[in-house]
Amino acid sequence: MGDNIEGSSGAAQSAQPDGKGQADGFIRRLFSSTKIHATVETPEMVNTSSLPTGDLGNLNSMRLEDVAIPRADITSVAEDISLTDLVAVFKNSGYSRLPVFKDQLDNPVGFIHLKDLALKYGFNGSKIKFSMQDTMRPLLYAPPSMTIGVLLQKMQTDRIHMALVIDEYGGVDGLLTIEDLVETVLGEIIDEHDTEEGVMWFEEAPGVYLAQSRASLTEFEAVLDIGPLADTDDEEVDTLGGLVFMLTGRVPAKGEIVLHPKGVEFEVVDADPRRIKRLRVTRDSVGG
Repeated sequence: MGDNIEGSSGAAQSAQPDGKGQADGFIRRLFSSTKIHATVETPEMVNTSSLPTGDLGNLNSMRLEDVAIPRADITSVAEDISLTDLVAVFKNSGYSRLPVFKDQLDNPVGFIHLKDLALKYGFNGSKIKFSMQDTMRPLLYAPPSMTIGVLLQKMQTDRIHMALVIDEYGGVDGLLTIEDLVETVLGEIIDEHDTEEGVMWFEEAPGVYLAQSRASLTEFEAVLDIGPLADTDDEEVDTLGGLVFMLTGRVPAKGEIVLHPKGVEFEVVDADPRRIKRLRVTRDSVGG
């Protein structure tokens, strides 16, 4: 693992002598379909009205330590995990890539992709004996000081879309995927498993709602018919995500459950270190 870390550090040093280069090339390719070209130093030159909300300057101004998923929130699996247990982790986490370790997380050996697992072993069982070694892919390793633009370029070049942030002692500090990095630059990406754009929530089951964190708190209170969930004197809380942040005093981790005194349960379905993205809201018939 040490060689990989040094290689990543070397890539960071060689790619940052003048503050652009690789990151600028990435942006040019990214916007080539709309014929928009911009340098990292002058993002105001981009016609932002036609682009997702974000900040191109983040490519060179933000470092991995600023955006990585913290070690405590990393979902990983041991290299000797059984196929049944591995499928369960994929199902429960909702991730398509999982880092694999030997003995402990500080000794990573690669990552496994759900697509590789499905294609090789099928969805209904397989007579092929499961082998983690034959299914794993290599990971990238990067120092906390590397900028997100450099790591994006390295992911593009090596065609490896998951990286672990490694500290000076060789320990794992955090994790990043290419989607995390692109969202830092362009804003949130809504995929097939996210709620539809413009649809702030829908009812999964009686009394259970899947909602976007930016959903209006006032409108959702009307749906629940439960009265104010936030202090009426707190004018800054106007979204579901803002309410959960107020209840915890921090950005909760994915999978965390936050209880409201009025009998409403908030489960964090999707979040990153900077913001809450989606919530599952359950109205407790006993509460309120």
